[in-house]
Amino acid sequence: MNMIATVLMIFTTISVILAFVSFWLPQLNPDQEKMSPYECGFDPLGSARLPFSMRFFLVAILFLLFDLEIALLLPLPWGDHLPNPLTSFIWASLVLVLLTLGLIYEWMQGGLEWAE
Repeated sequence: MNMIATVLMIFTTISVILAFVSFWLPQLNPDQEKMSPYECGFDPLGSARLPFSMRFFLVAILFLLFDLEIALLLPLPWGDHLPNPLTSFIWASLVLVLLTLGLIYEWMQGGLEWAE
């Protein structure tokens, strides 16, 4: 038996054991406190369905966008070992220029102003 088959068999066995244990181990008798929307023991003070500000979502999306930019630029140092490293540098620069233009546009439109 080769090494890959052995590792796959061990992983499968452990996964099946953990799946069965996770179904049998927890208590299956929920009480009123556990079924309530607030498990801290306090009564809610207001509505739990208040809408979020769209600015919050905009800042969150911008954060994710610039966070993914770093993931796209991580392979750039390894691009130096390619036969034509200028191509990887041009593509990385293009991504940075597009993201910078988008950030400038959002800034000029006032999308990054938190207070209204």
